[in-house]
Amino acid sequence: MQSELFAQSNHEVASGERFGLQNAQLLRVALGEPVLAAKGSMVAYQGQVQFEHEGSGSVGKLIKKLVSSDDQPLMRVSGQGEVFFAADAGYVYVVDLAGDGLSVNGRNLLAFDAALEWDIERVKGAGILGAGMFNTTIQGSGKVALAAVGQPAVLDCSQQPTYVDVQAAVAWSSNLVPQMATSVNMRSMLYGGTGESVQYAFHGQGFVVVQPYEWVPPTTGSTGSDGPANRSGGGISSLFE
Repeated sequence: MQSELFAQSNHEVASGERFGLQNAQLLRVALGEPVLAAKGSMVAYQGQVQFEHEGSGSVGKLIKKLVSSDDQPLMRVSGQGEVFFAADAGYVYVVDLAGDGLSVNGRNLLAFDAALEWDIERVKGAGILGAGMFNTTIQGSGKVALAAVGQPAVLDCSQQPTYVDVQAAVAWSSNLVPQMATSVNMRSMLYGGTGESVQYAFHGQGFVVVQPYEWVPPTTGSTGSDGPANRSGGGISSLFE
């Protein structure tokens, strides 16, 4: 049987790494220690693998999960074997935490080591603007895999204030405390606005990762995809190379 489908580039990649890329849009995790992953992100697995709902772990975290519409439900993946994860054909980036932390937009979180500490945080000022903006903060030593639409940019926030559309922000330094900002003025409101009304405002020592895409909730009757499928971009194993 012959086809480009069976080209060597499409064969399984045995890198020996715990978190590795099968290709730019497909994460391969070698189990041993369990991982936490976004529910619905598993596309294939080999071996003896179990999938279980991951609880909140505390009353406070449970309350945050209940009120957060942006929170990504998690599952615990354990056993022996390899598991393949993907998110709407988004490009996968693996971040190696070494005792530090990362805040991640729930829509961009793919998987991470279960031994890492995590919590749900609400962005300061979100309630004032009527936007329930939440993100997941992950800290410790281990791997975190993100899925971005296209090739993202890593912006330095230490030199000047940096404003990012709330749907385009993939992740940022956990020491940064973003606030909500709005560019709407009375004239814009009277004439229909610009469509760029609410942003995250970052300023301090750290970075923010921005994807070239803004997710828009589908309207009634829409047939278009609300995810990153079939969009151009470049995947690499680290955001910071």
